[in-house]
Amino acid sequence: MELLRVLWILGCACMSSVQSSRLKTPALPIQPEREPVISKGLSGCSFGGRFYSLEDTWHPDLGEPFGVMHCVMCHCEPQRSRRGKVFGKVSCRNMKQDCPEPTCDDPVLTPGHCCKTCPKGDTSRKEAESLFEFFQEKDDDLHKSYNDRSYVSSEENSHRDSATDFVSLLTGVSDSWLPSSSGVARARFTLSRTSLTFSITFQRINRPSGITFLDSDGNTAFEFRVPRADTDMICGVWKNLPKSQIRQLEAEQLRVSMTTADNKKEELRGKIIKHRALFAETFSAILTSEEVHSGMGGIAMLTLSDTENNLHFILIQQGLVSHGSSSAQMPVRVKLLYRQHVLREIRANISTDDSDLAEVLADLNSRELFWLSRGQLQIAVETEGQNPRQISGYISGKRSCDTLQSVMSGGSALTPGKTGGVGSAVFTLHPNGSLDYQVLVAGLTSAVVGVTVEMKPRRRSKRSVLYDITADFSAGVGERGGDGRAAGSLSRVEARHIHMLLQNELFINIATAQQQESELRGQIRMLPYNGLDARRNELPVPLAGQFVSPPVRTGAAGHAWVSVDQQCHLHYEIVVNGLSRSEDASINAHLHGLAEIGEMDDSSTNHKRLLTGFYGQQAQGVLKDISVELLRHLDQGMAYIQVSTKMNPRGEIRGRIQVPNSCESGSRGEVVEEDEFHELVFVRDPAELKKDPHTCFFEGEHHAHGSQWTPQYNTCFSCSCQKKTVICDPVICPALSCPHTLQPEDQCCPVCDEKKETKETTVVEKIEEDPEGCYFEGDQKMHAPGTTWHPFVPPFGYIKCAVCTCKGSTGEVHCEKVTCPPLTCSRPIRANPSDCCKACPAEDTPPLEDEEMMQADGTRHCKFGKNYYQNSEHWHPSVPLVGEMKCITCWCDHGVTKCQRKQCPLLSCRNHIRREGTCCPECIEDFMEKEEMAKMVEKKKNWRH
Repeated sequence: MELLRVLWILGCACMSSVQSSRLKTPALPIQPEREPVISKGLSGCSFGGRFYSLEDTWHPDLGEPFGVMHCVMCHCEPQRSRRGKVFGKVSCRNMKQDCPEPTCDDPVLTPGHCCKTCPKGDTSRKEAESLFEFFQEKDDDLHKSYNDRSYVSSEENSHRDSATDFVSLLTGVSDSWLPSSSGVARARFTLSRTSLTFSITFQRINRPSGITFLDSDGNTAFEFRVPRADTDMICGVWKNLPKSQIRQLEAEQLRVSMTTADNKKEELRGKIIKHRALFAETFSAILTSEEVHSGMGGIAMLTLSDTENNLHFILIQQGLVSHGSSSAQMPVRVKLLYRQHVLREIRANISTDDSDLAEVLADLNSRELFWLSRGQLQIAVETEGQNPRQISGYISGKRSCDTLQSVMSGGSALTPGKTGGVGSAVFTLHPNGSLDYQVLVAGLTSAVVGVTVEMKPRRRSKRSVLYDITADFSAGVGERGGDGRAAGSLSRVEARHIHMLLQNELFINIATAQQQESELRGQIRMLPYNGLDARRNELPVPLAGQFVSPPVRTGAAGHAWVSVDQQCHLHYEIVVNGLSRSEDASINAHLHGLAEIGEMDDSSTNHKRLLTGFYGQQAQGVLKDISVELLRHLDQGMAYIQVSTKMNPRGEIRGRIQVPNSCESGSRGEVVEEDEFHELVFVRDPAELKKDPHTCFFEGEHHAHGSQWTPQYNTCFSCSCQKKTVICDPVICPALSCPHTLQPEDQCCPVCDEKKETKETTVVEKIEEDPEGCYFEGDQKMHAPGTTWHPFVPPFGYIKCAVCTCKGSTGEVHCEKVTCPPLTCSRPIRANPSDCCKACPAEDTPPLEDEEMMQADGTRHCKFGKNYYQNSEHWHPSVPLVGEMKCITCWCDHGVTKCQRKQCPLLSCRNHIRREGTCCPECIEDFMEKEEMAKMVEKKKNWRH
């Protein structure tokens, strides 16, 4: 059904919109479908089970056996309604006519492309057609979830690597009738593809309840509800930014506002800007004023020189210089203080036009560097002259929602090796300069003798050890000789080392009895925040070659965070280290069920789900449609994540995972938390309804266009509003097949009386045992378990050609088409216009017409696109904008359309091509040989003539 919907959208996209003069009955919900959950307030397009932002382009994926239509490009075009609301409209076009003319005589069509190109003989092309990738593509096709947005292509990954950072200073609003707030906040933003993550710290204001992004016109572009917490840090993400908002963000036209829900109702607001200091910033400060309701504030971004102890800083301030000041320049003094004692002082000028101030504090001494590392240095800016104004704040290591972590692998050791072990570490830097660490080592065959934090070695044989934490390491009881963990805190981290840590310049090294210099090593690097809280609450799961069955001696390692949300969707993030990019450009991560691992063949696909394909060192995504069995394995700790490469297609590193969950019925749709109900609006404002020209007024109440309700005058009717017109239909009761019926007082239709002799066991009492029943969206009514009814579809009323049933055990509504009896006459008639099935008035042989195909008389036929097909009939499907697909054969199997792509033989060569008009690729060597033979035959013909 999903395929038919996509085909229908493609068909509509290639036709001009024509106002239809004839109403058509909408498709009935014969099988329940799960539509993609779209975030409220977002404009975009829904296509093929995915959501696309405005201006997005993509190749439609029709699923198996059709695959991706590489010659079709779809575009989410922004449209504007009469009321000015922006929405998206899908349009698709065929790109084949835009293909350039190849310059060679024998162009070939490579897989995954639309246009023919000249054949290339480079090695990268041969690698791309390797046997491993062939099986991985098959595995991807079989197990990929199409509502799962986890796949990251190389193009997308390169875009992620070029993420853009922004910053905002938020101060009290001065243009409000309320007193200006004394609070100050600093917000840092990172734009990666279409997601904007943000980390916000604040001072002198209670924890905000909401964050609002405002566009260039002052309209609300996005709202974020701040979760309750006891920290001064807010972490969040704005997903699926429309391209228009991205353009405004990059043009520095967006603003951000944060408000409190307490009695003060304070608001801070600031402009989102790019800044050159963000890239090098390792220390920061928020500057506030002691004055009440001043509206003043500032932020300082600081960094140390790479070789000298010079502290570079940039100050951004707001409110120090009043807008009504006549002076173009305002002299200020910048002070560096320790316990109110002035250590350094710099004089400079600021203005209302340029709020930035860049300076350098040269040659900090050892005491100043010590106080800097402890967060005890204070920076202050004070205006000169009468009535001086001042803002100040303490300097500490840069704070954000990012995660300091490291994956230690044998491939990154000082002497690279392949041990199959793994090291995983997570660090937390506090404002007072202390550094908490949690290190886990697993899969090593000899005892750990050293755990150290180091710099990059000056020479290959000379390590630069900064901190030795071996004393905190304890080996695991009953585990491998090298397994164990270390947890503790470094209380005396130097300012220079904090700077290097936040610049990704430090490493963690594991030495063992067999490799006393280095067996595992990894770079400590900052992992950007991505909107998931699992990183802040849980330690990652280590991934090692020793955990694969059978164990793999590899230089690769990794770790992963895995969580299951309230909707039973699986969120995962994987970080790897030590994989050779020259050999393993593609990585595939899988989630397996371990319940059958003892006897399960490695090639089996039971409980196996492809998570993502990714490049580089990191991958993340969401898996939404998870089976109950897999969720149970996760809950019991009988599941693992595995990373496969071309060298080890059956797994190179693996880790066992356990995610406690209560998902007993599998993944489900969006669930609204209880504490969110007070913010949701379920009923439209009556004042708005009166202004709507399409509103219906009935029984003293206004009803919105398209709404349905049960009238007061008769509860056995259903009414709907269709553009100022009220349509009410009586409830049509389905025919019952039971011999004895009974009419409950609170229902409109009779029900079967299963035991007429005993009134105590009537269906009514069964309904009372399970009072929840089923809610049907069509008539917006609750239906008792086990009852049947005809669905109500506005504006057409009750559809007698379908019957819905409430499944009492699950609360699900199942609707199916009424099967009409086979007819023996040639001219059947419909006795009443509302009847679903025709009847025979006289004896005759039945002709085959489209109408009879629709009502399924006798042997069931199939409808595909706009055509009908007899049972067992075969055909090649035709896809809009593409045409007939001769490599795919469809057939009608008793009313069910089945399609299959032509099975191609497995080729033993690495370099493949596919000629136009053929369905299967062939070896390029065979192709070239055939071409040479054809040319020789053509030459011989010419010689004869």
